[in-house]
Amino acid sequence: TGFMALGMPTAGAMDRIGLSLANALAGNPLNCAGIEIGVMGPDLLVEGDSVRVALTGPLSPSLIEGPDAQPKPIETDRSHLLKRGHVLRVGMVEGSSTAYLAVAGGFAVPPFMGSLSTYSRAGIGGFHGRKLAAGDALPLTRAAAPTRDERKLAQPFDYGSGPVRVVWGPQDDYFSADGRQIFTSSEYRVSKEADRMGIRFEGPVIAHATSVQRGGADIISDGIGPGAIQVPGAGLPIVLLADRQTVGGYPKIATVASVDLPRLGRLLPGSTVRFAAVTVEEAEALRRDQEARLQRAIAGFVTARPPGGVDLVRLYEENLIDGVVY
Repeated sequence: TGFMALGMPTAGAMDRIGLSLANALAGNPLNCAGIEIGVMGPDLLVEGDSVRVALTGPLSPSLIEGPDAQPKPIETDRSHLLKRGHVLRVGMVEGSSTAYLAVAGGFAVPPFMGSLSTYSRAGIGGFHGRKLAAGDALPLTRAAAPTRDERKLAQPFDYGSGPVRVVWGPQDDYFSADGRQIFTSSEYRVSKEADRMGIRFEGPVIAHATSVQRGGADIISDGIGPGAIQVPGAGLPIVLLADRQTVGGYPKIATVASVDLPRLGRLLPGSTVRFAAVTVEEAEALRRDQEARLQRAIAGFVTARPPGGVDLVRLYEENLIDGVVY
């Protein structure tokens, strides 16, 4: 944060809610760096004494507890204690494009511009400035996980549904009245051109204004905030996300309200959305409500019990009575 004037996007999580919940489950500050997972997650071998991990998102992970052991399904939206030699098989991301993995204490990688975020287009930040690859060894800040109960979400977090809320502008006057009406009354489909930089949508064409003062699809380049919706000459909207460029020369018909940015981070190609305009005041109220619900969800974490309800590992770590006297 704070380097857009130098051309550096903020990058960071596509779905800040998912990362925040994963960190809270792991016992971390909400903005601690985690692993963002799209489509297929990795197999991770534990080489420390132990590590506590938390997974959020539509995953079907499994745990392999030894060289000859069979994968054992484990739950998502909760924390898990893994021991040396365990293999966490994260698996496929189901029905959405983004999931998260956090580790207690975080990863011991050097910060860049005050952040551990990866900006892969420039090859900087995170772990060597790139996506993770087979054979990578991710350093942890802790050699072992602290003793505590495991936590889980009491119920799935509600990201909301219905139209994606937007605030008009900053260049909505560069579009005709019909163009603005088409934008908020039509259904748009996520194209295959969708990544961390932005989402290009397919659907009805949005007409630009034809006046002398506000004509065409070009403007003098200006700053681009998160969720800005550019409409180039082809008339189709592009929503700009975490790894967006910091300036652009296409008019922006609207900006996605921050409350709905996590939803966009979970869209897959082929998904459809509609847009609905709200005021700045309504957008701020929606975000405040979402933040309050996030804090309630974290405060409402419940203890996660193993199958059968008894945690034998924790039980054996305690002093047990070795006999009974009548």
